[in-house]
Amino acid sequence: MSLDYATLDTLRRNHPAWRLLDSPHAPLVASFLQQAFVAPNVRVMAQADLVERLEDVLFGLRQSLGEGVFPRAATQYLDDWAANDKGWLRKFYPPGSDEAHFDLTPATEKALAWLEGLTQRAFVGTESRLMTVFELLRQMVAGSETDPAARMRELEKRRAEIDAEIERVRAGEMAVLDDTAVKDRFQQVAATARELLSDFREVEQNFRNLDRSVRERIALWEGGKGALLESIFGERDAIADSDQGRSFRAFWDFLMSPARQEELTALLESAFGLAAVRALAPDGRLKRVHYDWLEAGEHTQRTVALLSVQLRRFLDDQAWLENRRIMDILRGIEIHAVAVRDAAPQGGFVELEAAAPALELPMERPLYSPPLRPVIAEQVLLEGDDDLETEALFGQVVVDKAKLAGWIRQSLQDRRQVTLNELVARHPLEHGLAELVAYLALAGEDRRAVFDEDTRESLIWLDAAGRQRRATLPRVIFTR
Repeated sequence: MSLDYATLDTLRRNHPAWRLLDSPHAPLVASFLQQAFVAPNVRVMAQADLVERLEDVLFGLRQSLGEGVFPRAATQYLDDWAANDKGWLRKFYPPGSDEAHFDLTPATEKALAWLEGLTQRAFVGTESRLMTVFELLRQMVAGSETDPAARMRELEKRRAEIDAEIERVRAGEMAVLDDTAVKDRFQQVAATARELLSDFREVEQNFRNLDRSVRERIALWEGGKGALLESIFGERDAIADSDQGRSFRAFWDFLMSPARQEELTALLESAFGLAAVRALAPDGRLKRVHYDWLEAGEHTQRTVALLSVQLRRFLDDQAWLENRRIMDILRGIEIHAVAVRDAAPQGGFVELEAAAPALELPMERPLYSPPLRPVIAEQVLLEGDDDLETEALFGQVVVDKAKLAGWIRQSLQDRRQVTLNELVARHPLEHGLAELVAYLALAGEDRRAVFDEDTRESLIWLDAAGRQRRATLPRVIFTR
């Protein structure tokens, strides 16, 4: 984007982040929203809780600055910050709740990040960022290479470097990072982790903007419903297949791996144990930042699913309105028919096309085809006198859902999440498909369970006859 005068003037008048920085109450707004949402990584907060926190902040400011500052109530300030002319908060009502909730807008988070960057840092690292640039460029060039010989040369070069480093370690020559290098890299990790959390809000807002544009198109659509649905779902697929959608899906798949989460936990524990990192007095919440990523990503996924449900309901309402309009037209025809029953109008009332004979020439008629006569074998069915087991006809399979729920809770005692595939591997299915359906029913009733539609998994079990059965379904994840 070119930062010319016209562009900057438009941003100054219309962008919520610029309006926040230009507001006379910017210190209050920025400091409160930073403490309420960004610092503890809170995605959504109920109005009552947010009002209580803002009242405490206003009380403290009035005690220190005088009773005349910020005279309005906390509710009025929050409604003003969520108004369209401000756009610093998003006020909405979640499904099934009559209490308003608030969330930060992506523009507000950008303004807070810019303000945080204004403070002078005691240590500014550059080496880690330079190494990151080199590593990303190396991955781009190596990943785009289509010549097998060139790739083999690069892999052999890297293998030679690794072999040389192994020999140096065996000889006792180990290159250890000094405190400055450790601080530089940890600072880069902390900054990237915070940026990832803010990116989730922007991705979520993009899906909301798409949903709003779709609703506007439905309200103004004058063509057929088939063409409308084709346009809507084509646009949603375009968003999912865009660069941002594919990157988010790859990030989510990487994060949902239990092995990756355990590896991240171990690496963060080791990093926080370094003396150079402790000297920086880092934020302790960074230790569980991958769980914050998981929670934020899950919130984004649930928002997208909720938008799809709302869109379906909206389309159903449109279909109901169309059906009601058809019934109103038919009802009007009936009323007019009854009105003219006793006083028929003079002259032509209804015009029909003239009747015409249907000609069928003799040579156009199909030839006669004699029907096939089935050959029936004259055999007499004899009544059998063998004793048969009839219990199998009346046997019922009973799946103990309480037992399955107990296995889920037991697996989540030492882990934050577990997939359905891991549960079946640990506790094989005893009742086959009926038990698998019971697991899916438990996942559907659990608000914390996640259905990852983009990842497919296969479950294998043995039926009563010892034959192998397989079911392919979306990945089901149970979380604490």
